[in-house]
Amino acid sequence: MNWLNSLKADIRFKEPLSRHTTLHIGGPADVWVAPDDREDLRKIICRCLKGGISYLVIGKGSNILFSDRGFRGVVICLSASAFTRIEIKGNRVSFGAGVSLNKLLNQTQEKGLGGLEFLAGIPATTGGALVMNAGARKRDIGTLVKNVTVMDKQGRVRVLNKKQSQFGYRRSRLNRYIVLEAEFKLIKRSPGRIKKNLSRFLEQKRKTQELNSNNAGCIFKNPRHRLTAGQMLEACGLRRRRKGGAEISQKHANYIINKDNAKARDIFYLIELARREVKKKFGVNLEPEIKIVK
Repeated sequence: MNWLNSLKADIRFKEPLSRHTTLHIGGPADVWVAPDDREDLRKIICRCLKGGISYLVIGKGSNILFSDRGFRGVVICLSASAFTRIEIKGNRVSFGAGVSLNKLLNQTQEKGLGGLEFLAGIPATTGGALVMNAGARKRDIGTLVKNVTVMDKQGRVRVLNKKQSQFGYRRSRLNRYIVLEAEFKLIKRSPGRIKKNLSRFLEQKRKTQELNSNNAGCIFKNPRHRLTAGQMLEACGLRRRRKGGAEISQKHANYIINKDNAKARDIFYLIELARREVKKKFGVNLEPEIKIVK
């Protein structure tokens, strides 16, 4: 991969992916790279495509589980300043895909722009949140979108509106592209009221979710059923079920925690156990919400 020398990017070989995921699990990537700008990113994508090299774009690694063997190819992280800018004009906010939701919430609060409060406590970048249409309490990030700027697999940049992005429950059409930036239309609110809303959402989540442990968020999507995935898992008696260093949360059964230097194989075991038990008891096939990369 001599072409990597032409990049301005931060490049690391055999980089442990456990350093780049909220589960702190994952073997080495052949190459881990943080492109300096869009041109760097375009070169990486086109070279990978031409050479038949697998690549994967990640944000904060909050919704992904890598295997213990790592990733054979190039892992791209949009953490450079070109992808972490925020610009606010009136009630419109534009931001790069590498901006964390926490940073976006803080800056919009300061400017008296609300509507994002339900995203409090989600440890993701905006790019990843948009791709999976992250949300809470029956609200999704896609509802706020004015437009999304993306790069396709040929390195071409285009702008998609909300309709073209095709947001659905924990999915969108954006998974066909690399999200570069987006624009939201927000609501004028006093910073004090926004702060109260953020505190309320965080307090609710602290009571029921694993905000301070090593986890990847909800493991499964909620099925079309009167019970949520978490309620089904609880009914199957799976809380605190353990394998190696991994444990199904006592607080919320749809979370798996890296309790004690867990391996990916420990998480895989608990995921399959959970799916099997729910299928047996409820006849429901649970669909993973996290991205599993084996």
